[in-house]
Parts: sequence; C-alpha cells; structure tokens
Amino acid sequence: MAVAASSMHALAMNTDHPAADFSDTPWWLSLIKAVLLFVILLLNTLLVIWFERRVIGRMQQRPGPNRAGPFGLLQTLADGVKLALKEDVTPKNADKLMFIAAPIIAGAMAFVAFAIIPLSGSVWMFGHHTPLQLTDTPVAVLLVLAVAGVGVYGIVLAGWSSGSTYPLLGGLRSSAQVISYEIAMGLALVAVFLYAGSMSTSQIVLAQKGIWYCIPAFFSFIVYIITMVGETNRLPFDLAEGEGELTGGFHTEYSSLKFAMFFLGEYVNMFTVSALATTLFLGGWQAPPGIAAIGGGMFNGGWWGLLWFFIKLWLFMFFFVWLRGSLPRVRYDQFMRLGWKVLIPTTLVWVVAVAFIRAAQLGFLGDSKAWGGIPRATLIVIAVIAVIVLAIAWVWDTKQARKDNEVTAPPDEVNPFAGGHPVPPLPGQRLVEPVPAIAAAPAARSSVDNHSEEPRG
Repeated sequence: MAVAASSMHALAMNTDHPAADFSDTPWWLSLIKAVLLFVILLLNTLLVIWFERRVIGRMQQRPGPNRAGPFGLLQTLADGVKLALKEDVTPKNADKLMFIAAPIIAGAMAFVAFAIIPLSGSVWMFGHHTPLQLTDTPVAVLLVLAVAGVGVYGIVLAGWSSGSTYPLLGGLRSSAQVISYEIAMGLALVAVFLYAGSMSTSQIVLAQKGIWYCIPAFFSFIVYIITMVGETNRLPFDLAEGEGELTGGFHTEYSSLKFAMFFLGEYVNMFTVSALATTLFLGGWQAPPGIAAIGGGMFNGGWWGLLWFFIKLWLFMFFFVWLRGSLPRVRYDQFMRLGWKVLIPTTLVWVVAVAFIRAAQLGFLGDSKAWGGIPRATLIVIAVIAVIVLAIAWVWDTKQARKDNEVTAPPDEVNPFAGGHPVPPLPGQRLVEPVPAIAAAPAARSSVDNHSEEPRG
C-alpha cells in the first residue's frame, strides 16, 4: 500500500494534464448543459432499445420492430406512451412512501453519475469557452462509485416495500450482486489511478494522449468489462430478474411510470458504465492515434470529440446487446463465486503488481533506485512474481470449480419408491424390483387374515 501511495503522490505532482477549466462557465450555461445532457441520455435510451431489438432480431433471423415509423424507430416511443397510460397499481400490503421513492432513487442516480463524464474538450458555446462536461472534481471517479452505491437503495427498497416474497428475494439478490461487483470494479480502477496520477476524469483523458490505458492496464480493463455487465443486471448476469425463479425480481409489483423509471434507470446505467469505460480505458473523447495526428490534431478535441466519444460509447452498447443475444443466464452461485473468489482476489494481486511497476518506472530516489531505496530490478521481479501468483491462483481456482461442478454418473439401477414418492428412471437406468408399499400392504393384510383364520379352522 505504501508503494501505491507513493506512486499516486508522485504522479499527482505532474502538472502536464490540467483539470478542466470551468472559470468561463456561468451558472446558466451549466444549467443548459445539464438539460442537454438529460435530453441526450433520453434520446439515446430510446434509440438503444430500438437498436437492441433490431440487432437481436437479426441474430435470431427475424425482422424486429419494423411497423411503427420508418424502420420501426417509433416503436420505443409507442411503448413509452403505453407505459404512461397503463393503470398504476399499488399493492395493498406495500409501504406506499418507500414504494414510490424506490423508482425515483433508481432512476435519478443513473442520471447523476453521468455528470462527471467529459464528452469532449473545451468548445465555444454561447459566447464562452467551456468544457463539454457538466462538472469535474479531484475524485470524480469515486463520485460515480458512490452514486452507484446509493442506487442500490432503490433496488432494496423496491423489493422490501412491495410487501411480497418474490420482490423481496429479488431485491436482496440484486443488491448482493451489485455490491459484490462494485468492489471488483473499484479495485480494477485503481490501476488507472496509478497510471494517470489523478481521479479527475478530465485529467485521466488527457493523460492518455500517448497510449490508451486499455493496453498497460489490460487486466483491469477485462475485469471492468465483466463487472460493468454484472453491475447493470444485464444478461448473462440478470439474475435478479430470473423469470423461472423470481418472476420479475424486485420490480414485480410495479407498473406504469414506476416500472418505466426502473427500465429507464437500467439503460441509463448502461450508458454510464460504458462512458466510464470509454473515459478511463479508451482515451475518452480523443481521436484514435492515427486520426489524432492528422493536420496537427485538428480532428482531436473540440466538437470533433463528441464524434469519437459516442463511437466508442456505442461500441460498448453493441457489446451489451451482443452478449444478450448470445449467452444464456448463469447460475447465481456461480456468478457470486466468480466475483468473490476470483475477480476480487486476483484484482488485488494485479493492483500490487501495477504499484511496483509504476514505482520502478518513476524512480523516486534517482536513476538506480526506485521506491524506499529498493532497486528497480527488484521491484520488477516482485511485480512479475505477483503476476505469476495471479496466474497460478486463477488456474487452480478454475480446476477447483470444474471439480466442484462435476456431475456424478447416475446409478445403473434405481428404486423408484426409495424416497417415498414414485420417481421415473433416467435414460439408461434399470428399475430395481422393490416391494412397493402399496402392493405390500394388501399382501400383509391377507397374511394377517390367514393367520387369524387358522384358530377358527
């Protein structure tokens, strides 16, 4: 931990990547940007629902929505109007205050988290130079994690306040899932903080001018991709809404606009985690390296940044849709095991390795020594050993998981009445010839009758 702290301190002293400058941004311009951000997220949500239906339709060899409007583009709008006009039912046993507050919390928190995402660099807007970002703080990324944690309250309250068993189970399952994967997600982001020397999103984007962090922090990128799918309750990790187990999960009892708020919050959350991945690992609004070098960077920044940002963002949205159309839902215990026993421990080892690597790269105490007087070569060896331990632990855990999931072969012979209830045999099994209880009872009765009749004879 001392290595990580020293690395962060040394990188924080780097002033080559200043934070976004909001000094020329009056309050009314911030208000306009907030409204535009809200509208952009709403329009993108309408578009991504249509996009998801069309893409999965093509994957399943069917057309998808193609009746309402050109190419079916108005289908999502029609569904939204239908939800608004449906009857709003509140269960008799529900806690009405919490029942109403839960969807508001879940929906509002999804929008708040997007406020620190830089859509581009500074642009000229209404007579002022302002960043295309609503706000930024020195710990902006932690703000996203904090807001996501508050959003869990909406899920828990929705399940508890419904006054029904299945929503309560769905709320508990979903909250456990989100909290578990937030831990791994937060650990995955530590490597980015070590490389950038800041938690400010604008500074992290500018720090990736040379190389995007998806390359040096590749393992963190992979872990983040897995955790962002688990965080948003999307297939194959939509376990809180397992229809065969929990009917509809925590929002089973919701209808009309309250259900629409949960639906909207889920899709806005998809955009939030995708935008965060774009910002932290794919250079944010910066153009790809080849294009960024054209014309002295004329296509890199300004209003051009919006184009590159949304291209990267929609690549992640396609990834979400592709997963939903390709993979089946996993088992809940397997999913939780992946988070607690694989992702969290291995990410901890990875963070330690990155801390030693960054300490060796920075060379705090001169050319030959790095951190605490330890030679750079020693730090690199320690980092390599940590990565090897990571690989061995991963392989061992995978083998252990396969061993635990091995299915023993069914016996060749089976007694259908062994458990007290008739059970049909599996293919390839032979029935034992037991004395069924139903057949044994008349035989025993007749035997008693015969013995009782002998004295009378």
